[in-house]
Amino acid sequence: MAHTGSCHCGAVEIEVEGTPEAQGYCHCASCRVHSGAPVAAFTLWGKDKVRVTRGEETIAGFNKTGMSDRRFCTRCGGHVFIDHPGLGMIDVRVGVLKDFDFQPAVHLNYAETVLPMRDGLPKLRDFPAEIGGSGETMAE
Repeated sequence: MAHTGSCHCGAVEIEVEGTPEAQGYCHCASCRVHSGAPVAAFTLWGKDKVRVTRGEETIAGFNKTGMSDRRFCTRCGGHVFIDHPGLGMIDVRVGVLKDFDFQPAVHLNYAETVLPMRDGLPKLRDFPAEIGGSGETMAE
C-alpha cells in the first residue's frame, strides 16, 4: 500500500510504500525545537520505501549532529522527512502523510519529555539497544 504526502505549500510531494518499520513519538529536545511542538510523531521507513515524486529541486536540509539530516521545502519551510543515514531509515513525520492510520507503539527519549503522556505505550529513556541506545524503559 502506498501513502502520499507533501510539504506545507505542496511544492514537494513524497510517496511511501508498504508499512513503516516503527511508529511512535520522540521527546528529544532536537525534535521539539525542529518541530516547534512538545513531542514529535514519527514513522520510520526503509530508504527504499520512500520516494520524492515532485519538487526534489526545492528540498534542502540541515544536519546538526550527523545522526539526522532534516529535509525541508525551501519555498515554504515545511518539513518533508528526516534521513537517518546511520540507521538506513527515513522518518516521515505523521503530519506530512495524507490519510495515514498512525499506530504508535513506543516513546523515544522519554527522559527529555516536557509533555508526560499516559497512554500505556513503552517509554524508552533514549533509544532501543539495537540502534545504540540503552534500551531502558521508564515509568509513565
